[in-house]
Amino acid sequence: MNISNNILKHYLKNVYFITGTAYAGKSTTVKMLAERYDMIFCGENYHSKVSDNVASPDFQPDIYYLNNLTDWKDFVSRSPEEYERWAFSVSREAAEFEVAELISVSKDRKVIVDTNIPVDLLKEISDYNHVCIMLCPQAMSVERFFERDDPEKQFLLNVIRSCDDPEAVMDNYRRGLALINSKKHYDELADSGFFTVVREDGGEDTREEVCNLIAKHFGLYQMDIERN
Repeated sequence: MNISNNILKHYLKNVYFITGTAYAGKSTTVKMLAERYDMIFCGENYHSKVSDNVASPDFQPDIYYLNNLTDWKDFVSRSPEEYERWAFSVSREAAEFEVAELISVSKDRKVIVDTNIPVDLLKEISDYNHVCIMLCPQAMSVERFFERDDPEKQFLLNVIRSCDDPEAVMDNYRRGLALINSKKHYDELADSGFFTVVREDGGEDTREEVCNLIAKHFGLYQMDIERN
């Protein structure tokens, strides 16, 4: 069964999407906006509680790959090219799970989501003022990828450290990250036509400034004005 995009867009009218490159501040911004405007918070990989159990090798082979994984050392040791292919395939496979989950939770309340839904699909199911692209220079995305308390990132870091040659594995993994955050993929996001915020490496805390900017784009800023 295929559901027409105009129907999906209607049922997703309370959903606000933030996507982009690694280390651009997506998770932090989504959490801040959820708290400030009492929105339902859907953090990174929020759909996995369902997709990990429902994914089928026939329909979602790259999500299902994790079910057959017996040693996470194999995951971090894949070729950079395979890691890149897998990451973007998972984003597309997971989009259906994301849409189904978001429709189910957004009926009576606004939702803010840290998403990996590809921008071509976001154009079909959402509107300009419901999507924000957050970007980060490639060097920052790659070199600072593990400089977070994110449990998933720290788990992968520990797996890499447990390998026989952790330095070689880390170098290989970073090359995969570099492909995922390459200029090609960066430009696809930057040139998507959606509202875009670029993280600068100035050492300043710009979280509030960025949060205010995106809130204004989403039309949430008006809620602050009305409250005051």
